[in-house]
Amino acid sequence: MINSFSYWKSKYKLRDKGLTVGRFAPSPTGHMHLGNVWAALFAWLEVRKQEGVMILRVEDLDPDRSKQHFTDRIISDMNWLGLDWDEGPDKGGAYGPYTQDERREIYESALGDLKSKGLVYPCFCTRKELRASSAPHKEDGVFIYNGKCKHLDAQVKRDWISEKRHAWRIEVPDNTIEFEDLNYGVYKQNIKTGCGDFVLTRGDGIHAYQLAVVLDDALMGVNSVVRGADLIDSSPRQIFLHETFGYSAPSFGHVPLLKGENAKRLSKRHQSLDLGNLRDLGWTAEAIIGLLAFKGGLIDRNEAVKASDLIDLFDWAKVPTQDIVLFDKELEK
Repeated sequence: MINSFSYWKSKYKLRDKGLTVGRFAPSPTGHMHLGNVWAALFAWLEVRKQEGVMILRVEDLDPDRSKQHFTDRIISDMNWLGLDWDEGPDKGGAYGPYTQDERREIYESALGDLKSKGLVYPCFCTRKELRASSAPHKEDGVFIYNGKCKHLDAQVKRDWISEKRHAWRIEVPDNTIEFEDLNYGVYKQNIKTGCGDFVLTRGDGIHAYQLAVVLDDALMGVNSVVRGADLIDSSPRQIFLHETFGYSAPSFGHVPLLKGENAKRLSKRHQSLDLGNLRDLGWTAEAIIGLLAFKGGLIDRNEAVKASDLIDLFDWAKVPTQDIVLFDKELEK
C-alpha cells in the first residue's frame, strides 16, 4: 500500500527558516566532466558562503542508464575536488533517502494526490503523434503540447487507461510566472504558451524529472537552487509545481554554460574533459578548481586554488552571464 502524500509531507520536518539549504544533484549516467564540476562548484560556494547545509542527491530516475559505479565515482570525484556535503547517500540524514530510485513511492503518492484533485490527465499520444500535433517553441526544438488528450471523452479515457500505454500530464493555467534569478535578474514565462501541459510520469511509468526534483527539493527543505543556465526555462514550471503542492519555491541562481571551442556545451560525450582523463594527465584538484574560478570571474588569474579558499571571494556580481568558452590551450598540461 502506498502512503498518502500527506503522510510524506508530515514525515519531513520543516528546516529552520534562516538556514540556507542547497544541493548538487547529478545523474549517475556517466563520469563527471568539467561542466558538472562547474555547476557543482557554484552550488557549493553559494551554500558555504551562507554557512548552510549542502546536500548531495543522486538523480537516478532512469533505471536503464543509471549505474551504481557512476554514483561511486561521483562521490569519489567530489571528495577529491574538496566539494564536501552534509547530507547524502553515503552520509545519510533526516531528509533521506538521497537517491531518487528510493523515493519513487513519494512521487507516486504525490501523483495520486493530483489525480484525486483532477489536476492531471492521461496522455495516450505516441512520440510521432506528439511531434505532428505540437507547436514548436521558438527555435529551440521544444514542442508545446496542444492538449489533445485533455479533451477526450471521460469514458474513452477510462477504457484506454487499461488498454494503452500512457503518460500523465498536469494542466497548466494561462499564467505568467516571474522570479528574480540570482545571476540573470528577472525571468518571466507564460507556462501555458512557454511549456504547455507537461509530463509528470512517462509512458513507461517512470516519474519525470520535473515532478521528482520539485518533490525532493520541497521535502528536503532545499531553498537555494544553483545550476546551469540551460535549466532556467524549467524554473517557472517548477515554481508552479511547488505552489501546487503547497510549498514555497526556492531561490534560483543559474550559471552560464561551459562550452568547448566548437561552441557546443560540455557533456559526458566530451571524453577529453572527463575528470578521470584530466587526473590521468596530471591535473590536480586545485588546478581544476582554479581554472573554473578564473573562468567564472572569482579570481583574476588562472592559478591553483582550493575550493575552500574561494568561499569568501564568491559574489554573484562577479559571475558572468555569457556562455564560457574553454579553449584547448587552457586544457593542455
